[in-house]
Amino acid sequence: MTTHQAPDPASADRAGHDRTTPLNPAPDRAPDASPPPAASPRWALAALSLSVLLSSLGTSIANVGLPTLTQEFDAPFHRVQWVVLAYLLALTTVIVGVGRLGDLVGRKRLLLAGILLFTLASALCGGAPTLSLLIAARVAQGLGAAAMMALTMAFVGESVPKERTGAAMGLLGTMSAIGTALGPSLGGALLSGPGWRAIFLVNVPLGIATLLLAHRHLPVDRRDPAAGRPGSGHRLDHRFGYRGTLLLALTLGAYALAMTSGSGGFGLRTAALLLVAGTGAALFVRAEARAAAPLVRPASLRDPALRASLAMSALVSTVMMATLVVGPFHLSRALGLAPAGVGAVLSVGPLVAALAGVPAGRVADRFGARRTTGAGLVAMVAGSCGLALAPAEFGAGGYLAPLVVVTAGYAVFQTANNTAVMADTDPAERGVTSGLLNLSRNLGLVTGASVMGAVFAVASGTRDVAQAGPAAVAEGTRTTFAVAALLLGLALAVLASGRSRGPGGSRRRGRRRSA
Repeated sequence: MTTHQAPDPASADRAGHDRTTPLNPAPDRAPDASPPPAASPRWALAALSLSVLLSSLGTSIANVGLPTLTQEFDAPFHRVQWVVLAYLLALTTVIVGVGRLGDLVGRKRLLLAGILLFTLASALCGGAPTLSLLIAARVAQGLGAAAMMALTMAFVGESVPKERTGAAMGLLGTMSAIGTALGPSLGGALLSGPGWRAIFLVNVPLGIATLLLAHRHLPVDRRDPAAGRPGSGHRLDHRFGYRGTLLLALTLGAYALAMTSGSGGFGLRTAALLLVAGTGAALFVRAEARAAAPLVRPASLRDPALRASLAMSALVSTVMMATLVVGPFHLSRALGLAPAGVGAVLSVGPLVAALAGVPAGRVADRFGARRTTGAGLVAMVAGSCGLALAPAEFGAGGYLAPLVVVTAGYAVFQTANNTAVMADTDPAERGVTSGLLNLSRNLGLVTGASVMGAVFAVASGTRDVAQAGPAAVAEGTRTTFAVAALLLGLALAVLASGRSRGPGGSRRRGRRRSA
């Protein structure tokens, strides 16, 4: 017995060690296993931030090259401007469909495809021998950017702890502002150096770096085995609503064209495009109500909190576009600033948005997204009232101070509003919800460019604002921002209405029923 028991202590130790392996090594190995989760969110956010930066840069960097392109291709401006319009139209028309497709086939897979398409299209833009090929390549670039914009916010919920969602959203907002602000200055530097082709080729190395980071560090696509299974009660299936996608693309394309190619007037062409957009919207709603696999679930659009967030985003983006449309004319015509001074003042807005993004996210995490959304809107109302009331005699400072308040309020609003929506969204629908948020923002921007530009022109008393006198331009600025303050007041009313009806309540009740 003793000879048999002699090895027992060792074997007992080994057995004891083996028995404790599921318990003890879990703590013992936790330090070894913890670095990847700690490092992964940082690198995942780096990949998502670069995606947002590139898509925003693609929106703004080409504008500065339009005069050069008219000479390079010996083409009229109305053709060359399609280098910008093609990108915006492609991005706007498919962004919701891309978000939905990401929910179905896998967000990582589709985001990688979008980054690859954007990078290849950037190379094609840089090597385009004709204007037609350049415009076609910009369409492809816009399609890639749609995937990058639609899916980045959807990934935040999978890559970052929920208590840090606001900070992550703030970082993405900061990168978007940096991309928008960096575009004109970087484009101008490249134009004066390597030439116009470098405006597009600069995206290639950045796109490759983004692709490698996303492939390595973004979480793997996870499929819900219950999705689409008969009797599962889960309404999301793996069929893609092509009819709804095409109808929505037609509707959005017609609306964007009506807003961007009307030359500030309301002619027969604009009326016809708006009629097409209205008809397409009615057909889309009808098709979605009957579809077995709708692009956007009707229950989602019946959620008062989501509807309020989308409406507020569109209204706020309309006001922000007014600062870009009115600002250059007011600073140059009413205040008499030189082009360098105009550029310096206008660059302050994106800089403030970039600096305010991450702090705004932390405030949203600490005090709640809904409350922070309201604070951002109140700041924007105050800044717009300041722009509407400040006399021209106050000079650039009188314009810049309220502009800083508007822009900081916008950064706070955008971060908090996106956080509120994405935090309450069903994980299986984050892609399409992110697409809807980006769509509302883009529609606000194209609407603001047309509608607020028209308000400015009418208030200035002339169709050609470039020929208006300083007093007329100053009056146009005051009236435009008075209208902007009213729109922001409407956004506050929408927020109050959505909150009183219970934010996210219908969505949670819908989930309970479907469960």
